[in-house]
Amino acid sequence: MKNNSSLIYSVALVVGDFVALLAAFTVAYILRVSLDHTPISAHVHASTYTQIFALLLPFFLLIFALLGLYDPRMQWQRFRELGRLAIGCFIGIMGVISYSYIFNVQIFPARLVTFYGFLLAFFFVLLFRTVARGTRRLLFRYDIGVARVLLVGDTRLSLELVTMLADTAATGYKVVALVGCKKFPPAERHTVRMKCFESFAAATEALRGEFDTIVQTELYATDNRNEEILVYAQEHHLDYRFVPGNSELFVGNIETELFQSIPVITVNQTALIGWGRVVKRLTDVILSLVAIVVASPIMLAMAIVIKLYDGGPVFFRHKRLTRGNRVFTLYKFRSHSMKYSGMEPEEAFAKMGKPELAVEYRKNGDMLPNDPRVTPIGRFIRKTSLDELGQLFNVLRGDISLVGPRALVPGELAIYKKKHAILSVKSGITGLAQVSGRSSISFDERRQLDLYYVQNWSFWGDIVIMVRTIWVVLNHRGVR
Repeated sequence: MKNNSSLIYSVALVVGDFVALLAAFTVAYILRVSLDHTPISAHVHASTYTQIFALLLPFFLLIFALLGLYDPRMQWQRFRELGRLAIGCFIGIMGVISYSYIFNVQIFPARLVTFYGFLLAFFFVLLFRTVARGTRRLLFRYDIGVARVLLVGDTRLSLELVTMLADTAATGYKVVALVGCKKFPPAERHTVRMKCFESFAAATEALRGEFDTIVQTELYATDNRNEEILVYAQEHHLDYRFVPGNSELFVGNIETELFQSIPVITVNQTALIGWGRVVKRLTDVILSLVAIVVASPIMLAMAIVIKLYDGGPVFFRHKRLTRGNRVFTLYKFRSHSMKYSGMEPEEAFAKMGKPELAVEYRKNGDMLPNDPRVTPIGRFIRKTSLDELGQLFNVLRGDISLVGPRALVPGELAIYKKKHAILSVKSGITGLAQVSGRSSISFDERRQLDLYYVQNWSFWGDIVIMVRTIWVVLNHRGVR
C-alpha cells in the first residue's frame, strides 16, 4: 500500500497554480482596460488576451517545476517557496514579453497590465498555496493523506523521530509501530498509542496493510536482516528511508557518483562549495562596498566621538578564527573604556576588582547586562549595532562574509568539539544565530544554529538572514 498523498498534492498544486495565474492576468486586464479609462497603447480583445495566456501559462508551470516548486520537500519549506515563487513569476513574465517581441504578437494592451500581472500572479499563487497548505493540514487532522510509518531500530534516533512526528496534523506522518522497544519507556509508548514488536517479521505479520512507509534507524550486524527489510519494502511498493546511526556523517552537501565503476557517496562538510562560494564572494564584495559608501558619514561621526571621549583608538581589534582555522584581526568600533579595551573579560573584571562578574559573563553566554566595561557611547552603538560596521572592511578584505557563523575566539576551540565543521566556511557579521535571538540565547544554542547553517547553506537562505537581520536590529532584539 503506497501513500500517494504527496503526488496528489503536487498535481493539485499544478492545477491550482494554473487557475491562480489565469485569474491574476485576467484581473490585471480588467484593472487597466475595463476600470481605468486612460487610453491604452494597443487594442487587444479580452477573449484573445485570455486565449493567449491560457496557451502560455504552461511555460510558467514549467519554470515553477524547474525551481522545485512541485517537489514534495518544498511543501514544508515556506520561506524557500516564497522566494522561488517570486523568481518563477518574474521569469515567467519575462518569457511572455520575449514571446511577444520574437513573434511580433501584441499581448498586453498596456504596460501596466504587465506590472499588475506580475504582482497579482505572485499574490494569487501565494494565496492559493497558503489555502492549499491549510486544507492539507485540516485533512491530516481527519487522518486523510497521512503517511503511516513503521520505525525499525532500537536506537536513540527512533525515540527522537517518535517525538518529532507526534503532531500528525503538522507533519503528515503517524508512527504506528516500532520494531525494537527496549529503549522506549512503556509509559511513553502508551502516550503515543504505538505498538511495539521484537522483530520485523512479527511486525509485518500483525500490521498487514496498516503502514506505507518504513524508516530504519539501525543498521543490523547481519546482512540478512537488513535485506529482509529493504526487500519487503520493494515487494510491497512501500516508501523506504534509512537514517544513518552516525548522523554527523550525512550532513551538508551529499553527492552520489561512480568511483572506478563502484557507486559511492561523497559527503562534504558544507553545501557551500563550487560556484556557491564564487557567488557568495561576489555578493560580499558588492554589498560591502555599497554599505561602506552609504555608511561612511555615520562611521566618520562615530570615529570622531569615540576619539574625543577618551582619546583611545577608534577600532577594537581582536584575533578571531575563520575558514580553515585561519586567524585574522576583526575590526569593530570600540565600545569599551580605553583602560579595559583589548583585555580578556577575566583580566578586565579582575582589574576593576569585580572578578565575580567574569563568572557571570561566561555563565550568560559571553554577555553581561550593564557591562561596566562599556562606555555610554559604547552602549548606544551596541544597542543600534553600529559597532559592527567596522567588520565591513573585514568582508571587503575577504576575512569574513556578510553571513556566516560567529567568528570564534581561538580560546573557544578548546571547548567546542565541532569546531572543524563551523570552520569549513567563512565567519560572518550576521548569521542564523544572530537573527534567532542574538545574545539572548545560550552559547550551545548559538553553536548549534551555526552548525545548521554550515550544513544547510543556500544563497536564498543568506538573503533571508540579511533581511531578518535588518528587522532584528531595528527592533533591538537580543541586544548586548
